[in-house]
Amino acid sequence: MIKDPGPLAGQGVASQRVADILAERILSGDLAPGARIKQDELADELSTSRIPVRDALRMLEARGLVTMRANAGARVTSLTRRDLEVSYEIRERIEPLLLADSVPHLTDQDIADLRAVMERNESVTDVDEAIALGREFHWITYRRHSTPLLAQIVERVWDTTQSYRRAYMKLAMGNTTTGGGRTHDIEHQLLFDCIAKREVETAQAALVMHIRRTRIGLVRYGHLLSGMGGEGAPYPSPLLDAAE
Repeated sequence: MIKDPGPLAGQGVASQRVADILAERILSGDLAPGARIKQDELADELSTSRIPVRDALRMLEARGLVTMRANAGARVTSLTRRDLEVSYEIRERIEPLLLADSVPHLTDQDIADLRAVMERNESVTDVDEAIALGREFHWITYRRHSTPLLAQIVERVWDTTQSYRRAYMKLAMGNTTTGGGRTHDIEHQLLFDCIAKREVETAQAALVMHIRRTRIGLVRYGHLLSGMGGEGAPYPSPLLDAAE
């Protein structure tokens, strides 16, 4: 006899729905780093109780998207400049491992999918679309991995840095001082060529160079993004709001 899952199952579904909605708002930039998330207002907006909202916030805290503190409520996770630099240093070290695990198993269709993403990106002028295509490109290169734990770590770092990456790309796409908005296209082409030839070590080197350039740019032009100095100073939300 199959047992009735009862109200707990429905509560779990509601929590996941709230988590998905909040994650989309954070990753799209609608909720900027440091933004306060008011549980009562969110529950009213989504026509649910506070329990699914609270559970959803815990789920997002585990993903690094939300920070919860006693007597301070929940806020979208905000990184300091040093946090951001370390995040990209982590990417430099672990993404080549994920790439090496995936490349030998990529299919001809995977290569065709990569080429299609690059072609779609040629005419892109919108920052959000560029962010989405860049993410799609990289995750196609990783799609044949067999190391889910490593992929989870990589995805977490991608998620927690996305708002800052968006702000930097807005600056890069509109200001040649940063090296131009198309440098990443050249790097993607180089990475694609290496992957298409199944040259794993060369592809790893190209990926490290690609990630490192962004890290250096974020650190070098951080004052243009935040208007603040200091390694421990968090990037505030106003510019990220303006990027939308």
